[in-house]
Amino acid sequence: MLSWMSGSSTPVIASEDEKTEAQATDAGNTQSVQAPLLTVRNVERSFDAGSQKIRVLKGINLNLYPQQLVMLRGRSGSGKTTLMNLMGGLDTPTEGEIYFKGRPFHKWDDDKRTEVRRQDIGFIFQAYALMPLLSAYENVELSLRMANVPRGEWKSRVTSCMELVGLSKRMHHRPFELSGGEQQRVAIAKAIAHKPSLILADEPTAELDSQMAAQVMQVFREIVTSENVTICMTTHDPTIMEVADHVFEMVDGVFIAK
Repeated sequence: MLSWMSGSSTPVIASEDEKTEAQATDAGNTQSVQAPLLTVRNVERSFDAGSQKIRVLKGINLNLYPQQLVMLRGRSGSGKTTLMNLMGGLDTPTEGEIYFKGRPFHKWDDDKRTEVRRQDIGFIFQAYALMPLLSAYENVELSLRMANVPRGEWKSRVTSCMELVGLSKRMHHRPFELSGGEQQRVAIAKAIAHKPSLILADEPTAELDSQMAAQVMQVFREIVTSENVTICMTTHDPTIMEVADHVFEMVDGVFIAK
């Protein structure tokens, strides 16, 4: 049974000038001796709209360190989903650099970024993104197939992930037989099954009530430690931010101090 992390730290809202210092001093300066898992450096992203160019991101700097739960908070249109797509290699910046485990993500072609995503990054979406005709077990197993994990490891890993999210007794149900919170927990199990270093979650609690959202955040806190993973998620829900290690406020494509 998973336990609620009621003693989690108070969130830190940091500007782009303050965040490096805040991260380096967190947890007794342990991060100061760690290399960032992912670095976003002076990143901008613009889109053409007719004869105009729309700047969605305007010089973003961000470091993600191992075993963190980080939240990007902002209203719709603030740029947080665009930043998430860049960090996951689903898009490339107009300007700036993105390094994943010290490797230049921003310079790679789509095939190379896709390979890294399959092996080392997990995604969780607002709408769950589960295959409706597959059971919860089969949905999680699918991520192992895509990551080319040896077949002999599938059963033990899927079972372990389903137990971790508290669904060992529901693993053979299809998505339509599960509640919204249960479907999101299946999506979490799917995201961690291939043992990624980074999980990117776009508004993972937006479709859930407060009780279900709390359960999802409970699972996030557990897997940060047990799976040795970093989670970066977007949200606009102030009720869940107390469980984060860091919260970055985004407005109009920049981080702001608050």
